[in-house]
Amino acid sequence: MGGSLLPPAYVRGMTVIELLPTLHMVEFPVGHAYLWIGSDGVTVVDSGRAGSAPAIAAAIRSLGHEPSDVRRLLLTHHHEDHVGSAPDIVTWGDVTVYAHRADAPVIRGEQPGLLPRLADWERPLYEQVTSGLPPGGPAPVAVDHELEDGETVDLGGSVATAVAVPGHTLGSVAFYLPESRVLFTGDTIARVPDGRVMLGVFNVDPQQAVASLARQARLDVDLACFGHGAPLTENATATLRSVAAAS
Repeated sequence: MGGSLLPPAYVRGMTVIELLPTLHMVEFPVGHAYLWIGSDGVTVVDSGRAGSAPAIAAAIRSLGHEPSDVRRLLLTHHHEDHVGSAPDIVTWGDVTVYAHRADAPVIRGEQPGLLPRLADWERPLYEQVTSGLPPGGPAPVAVDHELEDGETVDLGGSVATAVAVPGHTLGSVAFYLPESRVLFTGDTIARVPDGRVMLGVFNVDPQQAVASLARQARLDVDLACFGHGAPLTENATATLRSVAAAS
């Protein structure tokens, strides 16, 4: 996929960026959400922090749909900046929540998530990030469908494959759409403001996280959508493979 992103639209104080006619990013300072428009309605990939639901709803309306058109919520992992607004989104209508089976108990509030194993350079950044999160963790939400590696989800005419990518959390999962060559990485891969792509930080198992990065790099990707940082719209496969080789 060549070319640059289309100009962003500004909707009630937040940014909606068209990546494809069927795919838009709702850009937040921490933890982006993505909207996939299928033949049967809208799929939301990650929900942002608690309080993000009104902005996501406004983004959906800006695309000519209603929040009640949301059919699926795909969660890449259990961290607050990805599941925080899930309890609000599920009240919009008939919304099926998908998450990997290893993170589902954490998302449901049945058990705590593991703490990351931090390198020395990560500690100040981790303290900065976590200081801005609400105490007590995200509100629990029911997981309707616990995903296994390789399982497919119909997004209303397009198929997403769940790719187990543990390491950031035990149940981190990427979603890969082979027909359009789109990859949603969650926090397993990130992009920093200067444009560099890197292994995601704050991993519960750093060695496993490196292996999960390598697994994603073996996919044929035109568009890589990260939980943090701008999407990669050019040379995605080559870039991911270069990052994996250096990690």
